[in-house]
Amino acid sequence: MPAQLTLVLGGIASGKSAFAEGLVRQSGKPRIYLATAQAFDAEMQAKIARHRDDRGAGWQTVEEPLAVARYLQNAPAGHAILFDCATMWLSNHMLADSNLDAEEEELLAALAHCPSDVTVVSNEVGLSGVPENALARRFANAQGRLNQAIGARAARVVLVAAGLPVTLKGPAA
Repeated sequence: MPAQLTLVLGGIASGKSAFAEGLVRQSGKPRIYLATAQAFDAEMQAKIARHRDDRGAGWQTVEEPLAVARYLQNAPAGHAILFDCATMWLSNHMLADSNLDAEEEELLAALAHCPSDVTVVSNEVGLSGVPENALARRFANAQGRLNQAIGARAARVVLVAAGLPVTLKGPAA
């Protein structure tokens, strides 16, 4: 059975990560948490610690803020990987002044060929107004394009709002 790609979208604090963790737990496969966040301040350190505590035992954590594609290309087979999150990954690449088109292409290829199921968590940024500054508009456009590209390739896409999942594509969650 080929590996499955799932995309879980939602706003900030929508419950998307907790929902995605539940999907990965339900798989019954060995779980890998592929973390992209970087703790630049005490608030982010606390958020990361809270997420780790909420996940509980049974997860192998891999911290990879930039080279997610490289990790996925070499991931062990037969696992369930939670990539949390594509939004932080994109932000990290923007801050690093990476070639976003090349990074996205590499990520999409890695997702297509990963030997394990991958659940991608990402922020849905298309429900708010147009940002007032150029950097924020560039980010929102890049995030929207990335979400569309992953969603087009995913077997399942779920939007989480107020902790409630709405299946947009594929089997009901």
